[in-house]
Amino acid sequence: MDTIKQLLNNEIESALALASGIDDCNANVITTSKPEFGDYQANGIMAIAKQLKTNPRELAAIVIEKLEVRKNELVESYEIAGPGFINIRLNPDALLHRANSALTDPQSLVASSQNPKTIVVDYSSPNLAKEMHVGHLRGTIIGDSLVRVLEKCGHKIIRQNHVGDWGTQFGMLIAYLQEVRTQDESELPAQLSDLEEFYRAAKDRFDSDEEFANTARLSVVKLQGGDPEYNRVWQQFIEESLAHCEAIYEKLNITLTRDDLDAESRYNDELENIVAELERKELLAESDGAKCVFLPEFVGKDGSPLPVIIQKSDGGYLYSTTDLAAIKLRSQQLNVDRSLYVVDARQSLHFQQVFAVAKKSDIATEKISLEHIAYGTMMGSDGKPFKTRSGDIVKLVDLLDESVRRAFDLVSEKNPELDESLRHSIAEKVGIAAVKYADLSKNRTSDYIFEWSTMLSFEGNTAPYLMYAYARIKSILRKEEAQDFTAKITSISESEERLLLLKILQFSEIVQAVSEDCFPNQLCNYLFELAGLFMRFYEACPILKADNSLKDSRLALASLTAYTLQQGLDLLGIETLEQM
Repeated sequence: MDTIKQLLNNEIESALALASGIDDCNANVITTSKPEFGDYQANGIMAIAKQLKTNPRELAAIVIEKLEVRKNELVESYEIAGPGFINIRLNPDALLHRANSALTDPQSLVASSQNPKTIVVDYSSPNLAKEMHVGHLRGTIIGDSLVRVLEKCGHKIIRQNHVGDWGTQFGMLIAYLQEVRTQDESELPAQLSDLEEFYRAAKDRFDSDEEFANTARLSVVKLQGGDPEYNRVWQQFIEESLAHCEAIYEKLNITLTRDDLDAESRYNDELENIVAELERKELLAESDGAKCVFLPEFVGKDGSPLPVIIQKSDGGYLYSTTDLAAIKLRSQQLNVDRSLYVVDARQSLHFQQVFAVAKKSDIATEKISLEHIAYGTMMGSDGKPFKTRSGDIVKLVDLLDESVRRAFDLVSEKNPELDESLRHSIAEKVGIAAVKYADLSKNRTSDYIFEWSTMLSFEGNTAPYLMYAYARIKSILRKEEAQDFTAKITSISESEERLLLLKILQFSEIVQAVSEDCFPNQLCNYLFELAGLFMRFYEACPILKADNSLKDSRLALASLTAYTLQQGLDLLGIETLEQM
């Protein structure tokens, strides 16, 4: 089922083309800012009128004449407003029909894409030399929300967790692991249970002991040369690191699995080929012994060209080389339409350069759209990147555990009579949801301040507020008076009923917008507005005390609201609760 906005756009664009004689018209249909202006508004008339050098209101009148001849059942009326807008009010019967179709088949509430694509989403991407920290939070949860949304729209999604499992630091870690392990080589040393401490200890040895540093460098050579013993030790270390990541993913309700790993080591044998391809295309130039690509669009502040280093003077490779190899795989073997990179905004120049080289060299096909889904930094209350009081980087598991603890205190304060195990269960979901939603509700391109008091509040645009709104509706539906109601909405005569129903039917439009633009905060804002409209409906329109037919209609509307809230939160990776 097409969204209402799609149907209106198609209808008005067709009428506008007839009225103007211009085939390629954009009706630019949007939702209205106020109900008194109608439900939707077409703003594209003025651009076409300017192109034709004619009066936009006169053109709008001709467009409406052609629309009224067609008698679209979805529309009750068109009205010219302002300098040439067309306000559109929808037919209540058509709204009821669409809503009841969704009640019969809830999956139809979100329209499948008419042009499904194969899309790679590259997200999370921890470095397996260390534990995940707060810097990994945004990329992990934004990426996971996007794959949920894109799958909901019917696209084929290939999740790629491009983990760092290769490079010089692994020689250091392997050398240290061999040094501290027990005689039983099948067992890992206890120190490895804290990856961050293990890494720090290995780094201290590397920096302070030249003999150890030489051993570490030799370990890298043996590992990259395929030595089976060093490869076995490396595999043990990777397994332990992945176990830490998977524990975090389980806590955060992230859909990544081992099957989605796209490790840097995967591309090790392809890197020479990338260099050879760029040489064949005559794109490589030598600079201080390194092999680089210089493109005219990338220059420094002083006007000097900025290199994309492909191979270092010592023969080593960089992230740019590995990323080009990944683009080659995704473009030429996986044949994807879009490749999304959910990575920190500070890597913007890197991706601009890599994408440009990939296109220039034909490593990327013309078909593939390479998109950096950039995000800002999570800040502490001091406006600086979020850290512990001692200045150390915060482990992600510690942040999540702290949120769950605070949520338990909050739940215990509000509902001390609840069984303790139930309070722990509620706190687990609320605490995790609060952290995720506080992040996802912000424009991803902006930095944001991390504040416990705001994110755990039951008021405002927060996860606890939305989870409570859902649980409240479900509690109504559990009442004795609500049992065995007829699941059909028959009346939206009250303005609160109509506004709520229309908002529900706009769910698909929001999901589609997020799938295209990759801003999950649009979905958060929608859910917050939906919950607010339900509260207004609940206060203005008695549900359980209404007459039978009206009671059934309002229960059906409440049920559809709950389903929409649950689906929306699920697309954000947030689990709902039946009781709070």
